[in-house]
Amino acid sequence: MTQTATLEARTQAPTLATLPTPALILDRDRMDRNIARLKGLMDGHGVVLRPHLKTAKSIDAARRFFPDGPGPITVSTLAEAEYFAREGGFTDITYAVGLDPYKAERAARMVADGVDLKITLDTVEQAVSLGEVGATVGACPSAFIEIDCDGHRGGLLPDDPMLIRVARALADCNVPLAGVLTHAGDSYGLNDPEALAQAAEGERAAAVAAAEALRKAGFQCPIVSVGSTPTAHFARNLDGVTEVRAGVFMFFDLVMNGVGVCTTDDIAVSILTTVIGKKPEKGWILVDAGWMAMSRDRGTANQAVDYGYGLVCDVAGNPIPGLIVDQANQEHGILALRKGSGETLPDLAIGTRLRIMPNHACATGAQHEAYEVVANGSPEVIAHWPRMRGW
Repeated sequence: MTQTATLEARTQAPTLATLPTPALILDRDRMDRNIARLKGLMDGHGVVLRPHLKTAKSIDAARRFFPDGPGPITVSTLAEAEYFAREGGFTDITYAVGLDPYKAERAARMVADGVDLKITLDTVEQAVSLGEVGATVGACPSAFIEIDCDGHRGGLLPDDPMLIRVARALADCNVPLAGVLTHAGDSYGLNDPEALAQAAEGERAAAVAAAEALRKAGFQCPIVSVGSTPTAHFARNLDGVTEVRAGVFMFFDLVMNGVGVCTTDDIAVSILTTVIGKKPEKGWILVDAGWMAMSRDRGTANQAVDYGYGLVCDVAGNPIPGLIVDQANQEHGILALRKGSGETLPDLAIGTRLRIMPNHACATGAQHEAYEVVANGSPEVIAHWPRMRGW
């Protein structure tokens, strides 16, 4: 492209042919379809869907989920909670990460400012520290007690005597009990529909059992919150559950494709990249998207199909048979044929535009400041949606 042509391109609406690369591309139609799919499933179960916006981290994306105004959301950082409250008017927020006592005052001040912030904890110490801060600030978040449904991370087992002790500590410290919360993290390692349905039932049963134990002990337990993207899609029965949390479903990714929750046609985010070199003697094509653009997430490495650092597509988003990001340096991606694919390495000219589907949408998104939004199968960029970052 000549210098004159480059200057002319900059004065026109950006397209996939003119955007500087690497860039984070969001297919709005696919995202809308993914949202509608899970909303429909949850409506069928009669439960609230509280999206986890740790994946999108964008007011504009959140508005596609809530076109009629702010609704209940989940976040993974207090910075997210502050951003969505301040920029989007969201006030019903669950912070679904165990409470750091040093962040308790920051959380309490959000409540003082009118946000219904619900935090997560599973120890008496956290309950006491939150109560002390609440007494000082004059406002206090309500608290979920985290339940361990599969040994994946934190939380208490439903029959652990500590469950009642934590609830009692919350009551003694004047901290409202929001309910119980759990997350079937082990579901990300499954790929069989029956096993996923069983994981969903295990998640539901653990949360409901914990809620019943609390009620039997005399405590109110208004919210029974479960959720992961795999279990949300494969749940057969949500009796006793009041809400489901899920996040990556808005965009999906190659890990979710490997789990069996989506197809590659559902993956709404990709990285736009440019061919910058060729090494045919090594079976390589070089692009300008390395791990700084893709992240170092190798989530498909233990799945049936290993996509390296991402699945390579043409500029329209159609997968190129067998071609993956096999290696990643800081700013270089090395494309090669996946072992055993049986395909032929394509002869791509320098300057060819490609798109790469990510292993993990959350991790890849975190590398970027904004989404470049496309729709209706057009290469034209119709919107620029900023993302928030930080903790």
